[in-house]
Formats: sequence, C-alpha cells, structure tokens
Amino acid sequence: MPPNFALLRYVREIPKAELHLHIEGTLEPEQMFQFAQRNNVSVKYASVEEVRKAQAFTDLQSFLDLYYQASQVLRTERDFHDLTWAYLQRVAADNVRHAEVFFDPQSHLERGVPFQAVVEGIHTALVRAESEWGMSTRLIMCFLRHLSAESAMETLEAALPYRDWIVAVGLDSSERNHPPSDFVKVFDRAHSEGFLAVAHAGEEGPPDYIRQALDLLHVLRIDHGVRCAEDPSLVERLAKGRIPLTVCPLSNVRLCVFPSLAQHNLKKLLDRGLCVTVNSDDPAYFGGYVTENLLATAQALSLSRQDVYQLERNAFEAAFISPQRRQELIAELDRFTRDFKD
Repeated sequence: MPPNFALLRYVREIPKAELHLHIEGTLEPEQMFQFAQRNNVSVKYASVEEVRKAQAFTDLQSFLDLYYQASQVLRTERDFHDLTWAYLQRVAADNVRHAEVFFDPQSHLERGVPFQAVVEGIHTALVRAESEWGMSTRLIMCFLRHLSAESAMETLEAALPYRDWIVAVGLDSSERNHPPSDFVKVFDRAHSEGFLAVAHAGEEGPPDYIRQALDLLHVLRIDHGVRCAEDPSLVERLAKGRIPLTVCPLSNVRLCVFPSLAQHNLKKLLDRGLCVTVNSDDPAYFGGYVTENLLATAQALSLSRQDVYQLERNAFEAAFISPQRRQELIAELDRFTRDFKD
C-alpha cells in the first residue's frame, strides 16, 4: 500500500504527549563519547558504529546490559542537564507539548553520583523547557526491580527532600522473576508521602504482573502492558476502567516482544477501547523518538487519522497534569485536527 502522505504529515504535526521515556535511554552514542571524554571515563566501544552494532538486542536483559554500561558516563549535574535538554529540544521540534520523564537514580547512586546532582540536573532542564516553550513536564523516579526492596526504600528516602519536583514513583528494569508484589511496602510508603505511582508490567512479565501492579501497588498507569491481551478479563477491566497503557511499539519489536510492528497488538487494544498511548521508551537504543514511533506504527498497522487523534487524546487524558492544563491541551489537539488541511 502506498504511504498516505496526508496522514504522515498529520502525525508529524499533531500536538503530542510522551508518558514513557527513560532519560538515560536518550543517551545517543555521540553523547556517550562526549560525556566520557568530559569526565575522563573509559568506554568499551571504539566508535559510534560499534555501539550501534551492539544494539542488536535479543531480549530486555541484553538491552539493559548496554543501557547500564552506557549510563556510567553520566557523572555530574551538568551531564544530566545536558542529556535532558537535548531530549527536550528534539521532541519540542516534534510538537511534544507535555513530557513525563523517568529517571533511575539507583543506577547512579551505586557509582557514587549524588542524588542531588541527578535530580537537579534533570529538573533545571525541565523548568527551562516550561519557561522557554510552554512545554509542561513531570518527573517520575523509577525503582530498579532487579535490586532489593530495601534499596528502593533507601532511594525513596533520598528523594523526599525533592518531592515537590517528583510527581510519581515507578518500577522498571528486568521484569522476569521480579514481580510487583516484591515492592508493596515501598509503594505504600511512597503513597503515604504523596507520590503517584506507575509500574512497568506485562512487557516480558505475565498478565498477572499487571494485576499485581494495580491491586498491590495501586498504580494509576501501566507502562507497556501489552501482554494483557492474553487475559480477556484483564482486557475488559483495563477498558472499563480506562486504565492507561503507555505502549512503546519500536521498543517492543527491538526487544522481541513482537516479531514485527505489523504483528503488534496496539490497534487491537485501541479498538477494544483501551486507553492506549504511544511512547518511545529508550529512543537512542530502539530507533526512534515519539514521532518515529507514531509514524512507523501508523504505517505498519494502517492507523486512521481518528486512531492517531485518539492515541494523543488518550495521552493527554492519562497525563499527570491539572484539569486546566488537560483542557488546554485537548482543545489545542481538537483545534489542530479541525484546521488540518490535506
């Protein structure tokens, strides 16, 4: 089928939100070498091309091995500011109007990087984006599920002085054999301190991990969640409750969750009435930022303009923003769609 150029232009220009983005996953190979030189850190790769070759992942763990290794070049507040600012500049050009950014403090704390350097570097870039472009932003702190719940609790304690900057906590890293139920006490404490909650579940882990995240961690959104399709009653629950799924199509294919984008279940979930959104996850590793994810998915799954509109409306509805800001963004989305000329 020939490309629908009007639809592709609509995808590029539509106002967007991104709700599932790991800031460490925006570290492009060129930046990795730049930061390594600046901080006098050695890396095992000789060139950008060698890093790209290492991105032939076979599963989530093979990606995480490279991801954590590359993150070792991030050492200073300046590094985290520069990394975040580069991401925000890129997506602002794609008309991302709201961005929610994950960060993994444990991967830096264990290398001796102070929590303050990480969070202040990211925060100053987010504030700058709001000031210069009117882009709203939120910061979400994720716990690494392959580490202990005790480590997560210590990280939560370290975050308390910055609770005004961090809207929610999340759960990420290797999902296999690390169920949400391991982190009930941590999430209970986070809720008591006023944090919202999200969790990665149902990417490589079973549908039951989605149920655990909802019932035990009391999350408001499920990150990924695509394996919900294996459990019809869970699909019905997600649809009825309009519980958002922050799906990352290119990531799912690169990590072998689906054999190809044409076999992804996003369109089926959308048609079932689920609050599905499209996001980029770790764009420096998976071949595209949020616009590339939307473009590739629209073509592979023959999405209609209404489908794309619904995906972005879902994202604005699922965002951790005020009712006023939500109304503003949906009005902008509706205005853009109404005025769009083929």
